[in-house]
Amino acid sequence: MRISVNRSRCEGHGLCTQQAPAVFSLDDNTELNQRFEDTDIPAEYLPAARAAIGACPVAALRERH
Repeated sequence: MRISVNRSRCEGHGLCTQQAPAVFSLDDNTELNQRFEDTDIPAEYLPAARAAIGACPVAALRERH
């Protein structure tokens, strides 16, 4: 599984980073960084990554296969 980030929707709330800190982080300008942007997310991080998708208040994250 991969996650698409709609950067124009992302407002930098950081809820995804709280749910999946091994997958997401915010830089000093509250820009979202995704550790596995160009590759499948490892299985051990999938539950947290899916929780991050659900936690995003502006629906900037979506699962893709």
